[in-house]
Amino acid sequence: MKKHIDIDLSRQRLRLYQGRTLLREYRVSTAEKGAGEKNGSNQTPRGRHTIRAKIGRGAPEGAVFVSRRPTGEIYSDELGERYPGRDWILTRILWLSGLEPGRNRLRDVDTMRRYIYLHGTPEETALGAPGSHGCVRLSNRDIVELFDLVEAGVEVNIHE
Repeated sequence: MKKHIDIDLSRQRLRLYQGRTLLREYRVSTAEKGAGEKNGSNQTPRGRHTIRAKIGRGAPEGAVFVSRRPTGEIYSDELGERYPGRDWILTRILWLSGLEPGRNRLRDVDTMRRYIYLHGTPEETALGAPGSHGCVRLSNRDIVELFDLVEAGVEVNIHE
């Protein structure tokens, strides 16, 4: 049976299923500005997606990524204080691609071109409430576990 991911924006929860069997459930943080598909909206796109790429295999927990590349930094409170406005993408990246042309794929609603990811965050106390710039944030421990449990091509459904 195939695995799939269900992300409930209203509950701020991500569930991983194999067929109809729930394997894992995680608290997440989605967009502070709510749901939306438009490029530049800083909203989390809805609909059917797929994991297009997995980035960061073997990186240490807290590894910092910029433009999907590790910087060599490991997140610390000191680093966070030095760069207070930075949108931290940590540990692992699961890059999403929309599957619904006109809704979350192509033109000005393309999830992949918007660089929407599932990724780790230093703001683990903020999980369970909206706060991202469009991505889906998980604790660093949870993104490592999820990364190891899924492959590229797994379907992801995001809904309210």
